[in-house]
Amino acid sequence: MKSKSAQKVKLTSYDDLFGTSEQTSGEVITSVPISLFHSFKDHPFRVVDDEKMQETVESVKKYGVLMPGIVRPHPETGYEVVAGHRRWRACELAGLEEMPVIIRDLDDDAATVIMVDTNIQREDILPSEKARAYKMKYEAMKHQGSKSEKNTADLVGEAAGDSGRTVQRYIRLAELVQELLDYVDVAKIPIMAGEKLSYLRKEEQEWVVEAIANSGVFPSKAQAEQLKALSESDELTEGKVYAVLVKKESENVGVTISSKKIRNYFPPAYTKAQIEDVIFTLLEKWKENGEKEEPEDAGN
Repeated sequence: MKSKSAQKVKLTSYDDLFGTSEQTSGEVITSVPISLFHSFKDHPFRVVDDEKMQETVESVKKYGVLMPGIVRPHPETGYEVVAGHRRWRACELAGLEEMPVIIRDLDDDAATVIMVDTNIQREDILPSEKARAYKMKYEAMKHQGSKSEKNTADLVGEAAGDSGRTVQRYIRLAELVQELLDYVDVAKIPIMAGEKLSYLRKEEQEWVVEAIANSGVFPSKAQAEQLKALSESDELTEGKVYAVLVKKESENVGVTISSKKIRNYFPPAYTKAQIEDVIFTLLEKWKENGEKEEPEDAGN
């Protein structure tokens, strides 16, 4: 039987609903049409129609929504969902028209903290989701002027049991261009390497993306540290990105060309960095055109 809109049930405490110590005496559960819901602005967590979602849908069909969501009035019309995006989606898939929620008047910072804390402990969170979520919560707590013996980063990580240093590492990941962040999500770039790469300028990160696409080599933590050091000293060029990624310390065949010979092919005004860029660009074009040939057998 469909529940009546605005049907209300008194709660004794937040503890009864969510198993925490926060007291919210007198709060009310209200059944609200899901057609009035709006997603939280810049919501960092995925809502995927996967196997777990299907399990949630089956549960909703059988038992209803056992834990109400949290919403706040939307500036235009309806309500912005603070906690309960997956339950909202499950209700849609289950064919329900309403969902039980607690309506709160929350400012942006308070809403952000609740939104992050109610999602951050899930097991299937991607590094990119955690990065954006921690950044949002960190900025919200800074706005709130959090005062504690612990620093803000430590407070941000408490809900998920992460240290302040871990929080800072994830926040740095939010500075990566999307392509590099995607590689971190699929574990082709380690999180610690991603952190180092996040210090590169956006143009430099794009060089790394292109170098990965052309070489098929993903930077290790050590290589990412090299790139970061070169960037900090303003020595990083597109050619040096390739040099760092494709360098093989155990290479058996070494080729040395004197700088004097190389100089003969370039105008006197060319800098060392410009020469390197030209050389690596030409090598890449040569590789792409398939002009490289295997040495002929001396016996032929």
